[in-house]
Amino acid sequence: MPPDTVQNLAIVAIGRNEGERLKRCLRAAVSRAGTVVYVDSGSSDGSAEFARSLGCQVVDLQPPFSAARARNEGFAAAISVLPDAEFIQFLDGDCELVDGWLELGMNEFGERKDAGIVCGHVREIHPEASVYNRLFDLEWRQQPGEVNACGGIFMTRPAAFREVGGFRPDVIAAEDNEFCVRIRRSGKKIYLLDRAMVLHDADMHSFSEWWRRSRRTGHAFAQVAALHGKSRERYYIRETRRVWIWGCLLPLAAIGLAHATHGISLVVLLLLNALQFGRIAQRGMRRGWPLGDASVYGLFTVLAKFPSLEGMVAYYWRRMRGTAITIMEHKESR
Repeated sequence: MPPDTVQNLAIVAIGRNEGERLKRCLRAAVSRAGTVVYVDSGSSDGSAEFARSLGCQVVDLQPPFSAARARNEGFAAAISVLPDAEFIQFLDGDCELVDGWLELGMNEFGERKDAGIVCGHVREIHPEASVYNRLFDLEWRQQPGEVNACGGIFMTRPAAFREVGGFRPDVIAAEDNEFCVRIRRSGKKIYLLDRAMVLHDADMHSFSEWWRRSRRTGHAFAQVAALHGKSRERYYIRETRRVWIWGCLLPLAAIGLAHATHGISLVVLLLLNALQFGRIAQRGMRRGWPLGDASVYGLFTVLAKFPSLEGMVAYYWRRMRGTAITIMEHKESR
């Protein structure tokens, strides 16, 4: 164990067939923390064996797989190895810790007694590799300060994690957002620091992968809205309504009226979507994004309503049938 590793913190990394990305993730993790737990969700690329070779505590998760279950199992394993851990840092297997982040995060907890979660910026490592990587990079750009939610890469205290019962194992997408809702309800706050936390490698190169990821997002909107949509903040209600309106109701109305209006309804639909695109792109430019980045983000945000609708319908169909909800992957094997 390197002499300069953090000893009062455990890192929990989760992954499934992450390949070289996981190797970078775990090498960085073991060089910075004395306790590293890797939770593997049925990988076939030797991920678990590699983690063991680095001295990580490995949890071989059994089906059904989900990020929520993986993080819960990883937390339990970390506490069993390091019962007196003061902090837990969660990582995804496609991310690499940035030097100095762990110390910065722990110091922030010392200064903010009301903190339940502390996180930093996620930086895409190769935004130039594909338009989809570029989209990830744009999504990561958030204003620092107190936020309502963050992704599944963050630092927390074991007591805060236990108080809310960890992640809900039945939530298979946006489990991090759902967890954040309960953290805030417990009276704790979520802070995004204006410092890099991890380097992320999306490694996304196909439209089909982007479509599946957006489909997963729609499933998340529907499931988390079903859980928390009736709360005072009506969580994800606005998002689900937008998907229904722009991905279903307006297109159906335009198609249904196409004959009677001699195709004018279809032109109106196209114009409405063009206005949406312009509004979103303009908002990105107000945030300081170049025109190209703002345009890419606007275009794919408009397009995302359709795979998101598919994901929402899939959730409602599964719930109606009582079908077990399993992991939803978007990556293709490489």
